[in-house]
Amino acid sequence: MRLESIKAEVEDAGLAHRGAFHPGPDDLPHGLDAGTIVMLGFVGGEQWAGFAASPEYKDGKPHPLDRWSHRVISALARELGAKPCFPFTTPLMPFIRWAQKAEPVAPSEIGMLIHPEYGLWHAWRGALAIAEKLELPPSDRRPRPCESCVEKPCLTACPVGAFSGGGAYDVPACGAHIRRPEGADCMSMGCRARRACPVGKEYQYTPDQAAFHMRSFRGG
Repeated sequence: MRLESIKAEVEDAGLAHRGAFHPGPDDLPHGLDAGTIVMLGFVGGEQWAGFAASPEYKDGKPHPLDRWSHRVISALARELGAKPCFPFTTPLMPFIRWAQKAEPVAPSEIGMLIHPEYGLWHAWRGALAIAEKLELPPSDRRPRPCESCVEKPCLTACPVGAFSGGGAYDVPACGAHIRRPEGADCMSMGCRARRACPVGKEYQYTPDQAAFHMRSFRGG
C-alpha cells in the first residue's frame, strides 16, 4: 500500500487528505494498533458540495455531518483494510495531538489550530489507522503564522470580546451574542474573529457552509 494511492481513494470519497504520521505508543490509546495514522477532513469549501448533496444533509435528523463522516470514512476503511477513527465517538482519540503530528498546525491566538496555508478554514472529520508502516514524505514544519502577525486582528474583531489571547475563549458571551439579533452577521457569515485572520482568506467558508456550522454550534 502506498500513500499516494490512499490519497486518491480519500479524494474520490469526497474528503481531503490531511497528512499522515507514524504513531508512537503514547499516540495509540484504548488498545488501538497502527503503524500509520492518515488524517482526513475538509479544506475550505472544497469538500462541502459533496456533503451538501448527501442524504444526511437533507434528512433533517441530528448531527448530519458526523453521520456522513462516519458512513464515508467507515466505507473507506473497509476498502483499505484500515480501522476508522473519529473525533466525535467514544472512546475519544487524541485528534489535536494527531493533527499536529500530521501537518504544520498549531494553536492560534484564538485557540483553534491554524495552518500556514489554510488559516483557520479547515477541519478534521476522521482518520484511518493502518497496520502497515507506510513510507511518508518528510515532515512539513512551517512556522506558526501567528508569530509573524503583528496586528493580530482576530483578538479585536469579536463584537463581545470573546477572545483575549492565549487561546482563552468566553463561550457564554459568544453563545449569548449569536442568539441575539446583533449576532446575525456571525450566524450568516461565520465567526468574525475567524474571518479577521489574514491567513488563508481564499479558503474562507461560503455563507451556506458557515451558517451550517454556526447553527450546529448554537444548537439549532
